[in-house]
Amino acid sequence: MRTAPGKKLFIKTYGCQMNVYDSQRIAEVLAPQGYATTEEASEADLIVLNTCHIREKAAEKVYSELGRLRRLKQLRARNGGSLAIAVAGCVAQAEGEEMLRRAPAVDLVVGPQTYHRLPRMLARLEQGEAGVVETEFPAEDKFDALARTPERQGPRQVTAFLTIQEGCDKFCTFCVVPYTRGAEFSRPVRQIEAEAMKLASQGVREITLLGQNVNAYRGLDDRGRTVSLAALLTRLSRITPIDRLRYTTSHPRDMDEDLIALHGENPKVMPYLHLPVQAGSDRILKAMNRGHDAQAYIDLVAKLRKARPDLALSGDFIVGFPGESETDFEMTLALVRDVTYASAFSFKYSPRPGTPAAERDDQVPEPVKAERLARLQALLDRQRMDFNQACIGRRMSILLEKPGRRPGQLGGRSPYLQAVHAEARGHVIGDIVEAEIETVGANGLSAHIRARGDDSRPRHRVATEGAAAL
Repeated sequence: MRTAPGKKLFIKTYGCQMNVYDSQRIAEVLAPQGYATTEEASEADLIVLNTCHIREKAAEKVYSELGRLRRLKQLRARNGGSLAIAVAGCVAQAEGEEMLRRAPAVDLVVGPQTYHRLPRMLARLEQGEAGVVETEFPAEDKFDALARTPERQGPRQVTAFLTIQEGCDKFCTFCVVPYTRGAEFSRPVRQIEAEAMKLASQGVREITLLGQNVNAYRGLDDRGRTVSLAALLTRLSRITPIDRLRYTTSHPRDMDEDLIALHGENPKVMPYLHLPVQAGSDRILKAMNRGHDAQAYIDLVAKLRKARPDLALSGDFIVGFPGESETDFEMTLALVRDVTYASAFSFKYSPRPGTPAAERDDQVPEPVKAERLARLQALLDRQRMDFNQACIGRRMSILLEKPGRRPGQLGGRSPYLQAVHAEARGHVIGDIVEAEIETVGANGLSAHIRARGDDSRPRHRVATEGAAAL
C-alpha cells in the first residue's frame, strides 16, 4: 500500500482497558502508512471507532455515532475531500456485514482479532473495493504481526497496559465475549517479556496485565512449559525498572493458590484486585453459569486477605438478571456487606442478542431493575467512602504520572488506584513518593508527601480524588 504522508487518524475508544490497549496498537499499525493521530475528528482522514459490546445498548450507541460521522463525511465530500470510517472491536465482530447495511457510511469493519490487517484493508479500499470486512479468527498470530510493527513515538508514559490473554471459555449466559473475542488464548511468555522490557526502557514503572480472563493465563515458555499468571508476574517483577504490577479482569474460578500466595509474597504486585462476582444469589449465579456459588467467592476473598491483609477489592455486579427475585437481590446486598469493596461497577441487566439469558421469558421490569440498582449503588458508594476514611493516617506510595491541574503539581495514583494531585516541586513524572493521608471530604482525600527520613510534618500538600474503579 502506498503511504499517506500527512494524513490524520482519529480513534474513539469505548469500554474496557483492553480496548485502550488495542487502540494504541491500531495507531502503531497505521503510523508506517503515514497516519498521525489527532484529537479532533473534524480534521481526520480516517476515523476508527473501537467498540465494546459489554455495556447497555452498546451497538445502538455506535450507530448513533455513525449517524453523526455520516454528516461529517458528506460535508467533507461536498468540499472536495474524503473521509474513511472504520468500526473495530466487539460490536464490529458481532455485527459484521450487517453494519454495512445499517450504516452505509462505514468503509471498514474489523474485529478485535484482525486489526493488524488494517493496512491491507485500506489498500483494498484505495483500489476501489467498497465495504471491506475482516471479522474472522485467523490462524496467524495477531501479536506476532504487531511485534513487527515499528514503535510509535509519543509523550512519555510511566504506566502502561499489556495484553497477555484474550477470549473466554466460560460462557456466562449474559455475555458476548466468547462470541466476539473467541476462545481463551494466552500469549507466549517471550512475547510478553519482550514487550514489558520495551516498556521499561521507555520509562514505564507500572504495568497492568490485561485479559478477558487474565488469571486463566497459561502461556508457553521457550522450553514448551506452561506458565501460570503467578509465575509470569514473578518473572516480570524481575525487570528492575518495573516497580508496580497489576492484572485485570480476574474470574474467581481461576484464582489458584499460587496466585493468592503471590499477593502476600511479592511487593510489586499491588494490593488492589478486580474480582467480579456479578450476584450474591446461588440460584442466579447458577443461571448465569458462573461456575461458583456465593460462599466459594466469600471464602476466596478470605484467603486473599489472609495472604495480603491490606488488600482492597473492586467488583462487578449485574442487577435484574432474568428471574431475579427480591430475595435474590437481597442476597447480593448481603454479599456486598460481607465482602466490602473499595470500588465497584454495577449495571442493570440488558439483553445481548445471541446469549442464552436474552432468550428467557422472565425478564425483570425496567423500573424494578432501576430501583434495585439505586439501592446497590448507594451501598457501594458508602463502602467506597468508608474505605477512603480508613485511609486517614496511612502512609501510601504515590506514582507520579502526569502534569497536575496547575503549575507545580503532578498527578499520580496510590496502590489502590486513587487519583492523586500533588504539590510536587522537586519531583518529576515517574517518581514514587510517600504520602500520608490526612482528611477525607465528599469528593476526595487530602494528604502530604513525606520528605525522606522525615517523621515530622511533611512539606508538600497533596489532594486525592477517592478510590478509582478498575
